[in-house]
Amino acid sequence: MPLRAVLFDMDGTLLDTAPDFIAVAQAMRLARGLARIPDQQVRDVVSGGARAMVLSAFDVDPLSDEFELLRLEFLERYQQHCAVESRLYDGMAELLSEIEQADLIWGVVTNKPVRFAEPIMQQLGLAARSAVLVCPDHVSKSKPDPEPMLLACSQLDLDPSTVLFVGDDLRDIESGRAAGSRTAAVRYGYIHPDDNPDTWGADVVVNHPLELRRFLESRRLD
Repeated sequence: MPLRAVLFDMDGTLLDTAPDFIAVAQAMRLARGLARIPDQQVRDVVSGGARAMVLSAFDVDPLSDEFELLRLEFLERYQQHCAVESRLYDGMAELLSEIEQADLIWGVVTNKPVRFAEPIMQQLGLAARSAVLVCPDHVSKSKPDPEPMLLACSQLDLDPSTVLFVGDDLRDIESGRAAGSRTAAVRYGYIHPDDNPDTWGADVVVNHPLELRRFLESRRLD
């Protein structure tokens, strides 16, 4: 069946949100009189969420009360700083325009809570263009479970087989495949140095958003 929609993971796929995470982590260290850490130290663990980023930025026991206070502060600070430096990846604006011009629809399926995802989409002018936004708040199980993808397809009234899901994490590919969708893995996102997108089982693996053009064109005409 021909493709009718493209769904994107948010962090590390559609958007480079790491600069805002990094700014929050560095601000918290500064507030405690601690030296800056390499930005890459935070960027490498973005896919692990607030927990991983706090543990990367601070030498703290993850089972301690101190860790939980740091995690909550991180989230509170991020709430105020979640759409300051985040941007579409290079080439992504052009790809979205081409998707729209081809009479395809696009949306976002993310493990990012809606309280962060919605302001970011609105601030970047993407909310009105995106056909769907599915966050953990909307489902009982997040990716890699297929539930988020199945919900998005249901809201779009589309068969999952007509949808391409694009992500930078194995969980994205597992979720898409389990839902019955086609999948694309990107190498440019928040991928741990020890991980390899070529082993995830995606239908296609790309280094840059615009490399999806050929795949989309061929599948749009299936």
